[in-house]
Amino acid sequence: MTVHKLTIEPLDEAIDVAEGQTILDACLRAGVYLPHACGHGLCGTCKTQVLDGEFDFGEASPFALMDFEREEGVVLACTATLKSDVTIEADVEEDPDARKIPVRDYVGKVVAVDDLTHDVKGVRLALDDGPIDFQAGQYINLFLPGVDGSRAFSIANPPSDAAHVELQIRRVPGGAGTGYIHDTLKVGDTLSFAGPQGRFLVRKSRGGPLLFLAGGTGVSSPRSMVLDLLAEGYGEPITLIHGVRTKADLYGHEEFEALAARHPNFRYVPALSSEPEDSDWAGARGFVHDVAKGLFGGVFEGATAYLCGPPPMIEACIATLMQGRLFEKHIFTERFFTAKDCAEKPKSPVFRRL
Repeated sequence: MTVHKLTIEPLDEAIDVAEGQTILDACLRAGVYLPHACGHGLCGTCKTQVLDGEFDFGEASPFALMDFEREEGVVLACTATLKSDVTIEADVEEDPDARKIPVRDYVGKVVAVDDLTHDVKGVRLALDDGPIDFQAGQYINLFLPGVDGSRAFSIANPPSDAAHVELQIRRVPGGAGTGYIHDTLKVGDTLSFAGPQGRFLVRKSRGGPLLFLAGGTGVSSPRSMVLDLLAEGYGEPITLIHGVRTKADLYGHEEFEALAARHPNFRYVPALSSEPEDSDWAGARGFVHDVAKGLFGGVFEGATAYLCGPPPMIEACIATLMQGRLFEKHIFTERFFTAKDCAEKPKSPVFRRL
C-alpha cells in the first residue's frame, strides 16, 4: 500500500497517510486534532490550506468548499486524500486541558440494551481488547451492520469506567442507524467503533462555576463530565439544566437528583417545554435557555458554559448567554448535526468555535 508523508504546520510534525485515507482521519489517529464537525464534506469546519504537494479534493460539497478556495489550494480535511507527500497549514488550536489521545479502532460486546424512554435506548458495550482512554465529553464513531458510514454518539459514562462505553441513542424517524439500534440490536452482539473523537471537554484548569445546558440525548456528554468532576472533588458550583418536551421524554432524573443530594455544589434542573398544563409536573417549564435565564437572573458572568444538543437549542442558548455577559471564550458547544443541518447551516464567519 502506498504511504505518503503529511507535514503539518505550524507544528512541524510529519505523519504517515495511507492510500485513500483522509487528512482528517490520519491526523486524528496520530493524536493531532483538527477542528471538524460533520465529517462528510458538508459543513466546511475542517478547511485546511495545502502549501505543497498533490492531493484529491474528494467528495467535498461545492457549498462548503467554493471554487475560488479550491483554486487557492484549500481542501476539506475530512474528504481530501494525498497523491504525493503534502504539507498543510492547519488551524491547530493549543488547549492546555486537551490531552493528546490518538483515535483507535475498538470492538465492543453489547452487554445491555435498555429502554430509557419511549424513543431513547441506553446501550452498554464491554471492551474485550483493552480499555478506552478518553476525556469526559468526547464521542465515538459507531459502525453498524448493513448501514453505510458511521454514526457519532457521545460517551455517557465517565473515563474512570474505561472498560465500557455507554451510549444514549434516540430513534431518528427514518434513520437507518438508530432504526437498527432500536429494532435489531441485542445483548451479545458485537459492534466496532473508532474513538475517542472531538474536543468537547471540561476546561478544568479555568476553575470557577460550570453551567451545562443539554437538550434531549445531549445530556449524555454532560453526564460523563459531571460524574467525572464530582468523583474528582471539583468544589465550584455545577449546574445542569436538561431540557426535554414532556415527562415521558425525561430520563436520568433519579440519578441526577441523587447526585445533587450527595453533592451540595451540584444543582440539577430538568425543564419541560411541552408538558400539559394540567399535569402534576412541579418542576421547571420552558426551553433550556429561558430556564437558565430565570435561574441566573439573566447574568452568567464568571461561569463557563457547556452546551450539548440540537442546533436550534444551541443557537438559542448562545444568544441568551451572550446577552448575559458570557462570550465565546466562555462557551463550548457540541451540536448534534445531521447531514441536513450541515448542508443548511454553514459555519459561523464570526466565531471560531460557536
